[in-house]
Amino acid sequence: MLFAVTMQVDIPLDLDPDVRTDTLAREKAYSQELQRGGEWVHIWRLVGQYSNLSVFDVRDNERLHEILWNLPLFPFMTIDVTPLATHPSAIANG
Repeated sequence: MLFAVTMQVDIPLDLDPDVRTDTLAREKAYSQELQRGGEWVHIWRLVGQYSNLSVFDVRDNERLHEILWNLPLFPFMTIDVTPLATHPSAIANG
């Protein structure tokens, strides 16, 4: 199942710098592991924002939920999830 996920990150300015550094390092490692595994298919930065637009290819809703809740930055995110379906006019499908 494909999902487009927008993640807006809002890390508190007063977060301990060591906690911030550790959290960002864990987030990067976790996301890259999921990318290598093929579940996190694409990640794009949204210009001018501390946000990304990502595409996930996962077995079901529960797996996406598990992935998102395990993001180290999850407590500092606003997340919007959109299920995706194949478009009949896409030339890649022909």
